[in-house]
Amino acid sequence: VQLQASGGGLVQPGGSLRLSCAASGSISSGNTMGWYRQAPGKQRELVADITSGGNTNYEDSVKGRFTISRDNARNTVSLQMNSLKPEDTAVYYCNLEQTIWSYWGQGTQVTVSS
Repeated sequence: VQLQASGGGLVQPGGSLRLSCAASGSISSGNTMGWYRQAPGKQRELVADITSGGNTNYEDSVKGRFTISRDNARNTVSLQMNSLKPEDTAVYYCNLEQTIWSYWGQGTQVTVSS
């Protein structure tokens, strides 16, 4: 399984960005896709994830600002990030979990700064 992430960049506080990730390879119908982030000097943390059935889970600090969605037919997951704050600055990683396996995409930098 390979994950290819896109999006990210530099945005001012209060702005928006959209991250997208496409999965390819041997992908089972039941899986969870999500986004994690890692800020300098901090551990990687879950931002949001979504099951193939559409159940979502968000980290508390992004609730109401970020929206995760997926397209099962295309094996893609997206993260719409609104009202961005400087503390959202991090490298964001796409993730896919199926059975006992966890797969990671390359990180994409999100920087929120004026």
